[in-house]
Amino acid sequence: MAKSIMIQGAGSNVGKSLLVAGICRALNNRGYKVSPFKPQNMSNNAAVTKNNGEIGRAQALQAIASRVDSHTDLNPVLLKPESEIGSQVIVNGQRVATVKAREYAKLKPQLLASVLKSFKNLKKKNDFIVVEGAGSPAEVNLREGDIANMGFAEAAGVPVIIIGDIDRGGVIAQLVGTKNILTKQDSNRIKGFIINKFRGDISLFDEGLKITENKTNWTSLGVVPWFDEANILPAEDILDISSSSGDQIKIVVPKLKRIANFDDLDPLKIEPSISLEIIERGNPLPQDAALILIPGSKSTISDLEDFYDQGWDIDLKAHLRRGGKILGICGGYQMLGKMIHDPKGIEGPPKSIEGLGLLNIETTMSENKILQEVTAQTREGNIDVKGYEIHIGKSEGEDLNNSWLSVDGKSVSAATTDGNIQGCYIHGIFSNDTFRSHYIKGLGATPSELKFDRKVDITLDRLSKHIEQFIDLDKLINLTE
Repeated sequence: MAKSIMIQGAGSNVGKSLLVAGICRALNNRGYKVSPFKPQNMSNNAAVTKNNGEIGRAQALQAIASRVDSHTDLNPVLLKPESEIGSQVIVNGQRVATVKAREYAKLKPQLLASVLKSFKNLKKKNDFIVVEGAGSPAEVNLREGDIANMGFAEAAGVPVIIIGDIDRGGVIAQLVGTKNILTKQDSNRIKGFIINKFRGDISLFDEGLKITENKTNWTSLGVVPWFDEANILPAEDILDISSSSGDQIKIVVPKLKRIANFDDLDPLKIEPSISLEIIERGNPLPQDAALILIPGSKSTISDLEDFYDQGWDIDLKAHLRRGGKILGICGGYQMLGKMIHDPKGIEGPPKSIEGLGLLNIETTMSENKILQEVTAQTREGNIDVKGYEIHIGKSEGEDLNNSWLSVDGKSVSAATTDGNIQGCYIHGIFSNDTFRSHYIKGLGATPSELKFDRKVDITLDRLSKHIEQFIDLDKLINLTE
């Protein structure tokens, strides 16, 4: 039976996902058959699995780090926020409901069985399971019925390592405060701690380690310096997506309120010829962009309404008058059409809304959700483009006749006759090196020799060496059960 350890955080965004990926790769490099696992995740940046479900993007990256195929068992419960108070609930990769926070609190205990079943499935197939918590166990108001942190750890009998983020300050208080607010039973389940995101000379924190150990009675497993190459790896949280500077053209991305599957941007942000500029709400879209890319959305109609409120529709038309190009992906593609209909209220109250009117298509939302990995072909048929579909809604209209991407002869895209406005349902298109180079060249920039998937793999190996250097991995292994 596999060994297991759970990585929890003293707060949100302390770097758990990246540490788990690094630990998984380090263990795999040592010869362990290892798998990541996250009982419950909340993210609109999802990945389609080999068994046609969806999981959090971080678990997909951790699967790559572990050198295993993605599977819904890696993240059995995924919450995808659709509004300020409600989320879509994905169980075992499939949508089961949309609920408000209070309703989900009642639903959680019923989901524990699914979580434990997935965990047991992984334990049968692997030598080592590295589990990632969600948020923080210090949120003790959420402890009853918990399946994400200590509730899962207790039910599965998994020891815990807690992560503190020194970059945001007050790391000793983070860890000591967590110790003090937990019950004795939960506190005893924590076997050690790691200080993450240190900048500078780590020996300066030697005294801090001693104080933390004395105050918590937990073992220090190390201090991890800031990993500078983290920006190369796909991010799960939109807070971790930032603009990048290139030397030839600018690609502008309006930051939608419910932006989803923004991993489409990852290969573009590390192309040296491209400045990728993420535009916060309240700011106009710049006038000097070669391309405005409207990304995916978890709530297309709501985000389109906000798009109008920002005045971005006016900026788009001015961009076109200056000869610029527009690309919409998934929800962004739907927004470019004439109308969006949601007669059954899949995303909210039943309604129809006028689209941006830049593509001659109309979209109707339906309960049927498309979840699949695909290989598309370009219009010329000379480039295969691997990616994935993850959407509700079907689009129809004349501009599908100008399809520039198709799967088995079926259009998954549309464009104007001049090709200046394009949309498609396939995510991940820019991870394809040949296609990305062709597309960048069409925007007037010089493509690089970047091999994106290879770059990610090399970066994961560097991350694993970073982990081995600064975390006592032997001690961590000895703490497992």
